[in-house]
Amino acid sequence: MSQSFQPSIRTFEFERDYSAVRSLWQHSGPGIQLSSSDEAQEIQKKLERDPDLFLVAEVGGHVVGTVLGGFDGRRGIVYHLAVAPRVRRRGLGRALMEAVEARLLAKGCLKYYLLVTKDNADALAFYEDFGCDLMALHVLGKRIG
Repeated sequence: MSQSFQPSIRTFEFERDYSAVRSLWQHSGPGIQLSSSDEAQEIQKKLERDPDLFLVAEVGGHVVGTVLGGFDGRRGIVYHLAVAPRVRRRGLGRALMEAVEARLLAKGCLKYYLLVTKDNADALAFYEDFGCDLMALHVLGKRIG
């Protein structure tokens, strides 16, 4: 990252950050697909499990990036890596991923997964450059609530 661009990365704080993070997710482009699990009450439930895996990056007191990780004791998952369009291509996405990886590893996580929509070529290229392997899988889901 350039010397004039010095973001800080810290743990997400619900009251302080939720509105700004939600707005970032909404304006980050089609790669972030929001659902009911991103509503305030669902994020609060997520924070009960592993709050240290939800990170924000800020510059001048403004949230400009975020990544949300999870760990179930066996595998990790990364959700919603988002960087504000005005600060992209400065290494912030990489810094957020390195930070969440370090925290996952500290919890004993040896492998994590992440989902990228098929039409998001930029994200696929970013993650492959970051060392992630494209896996030949079908992703299935079922809404139960």
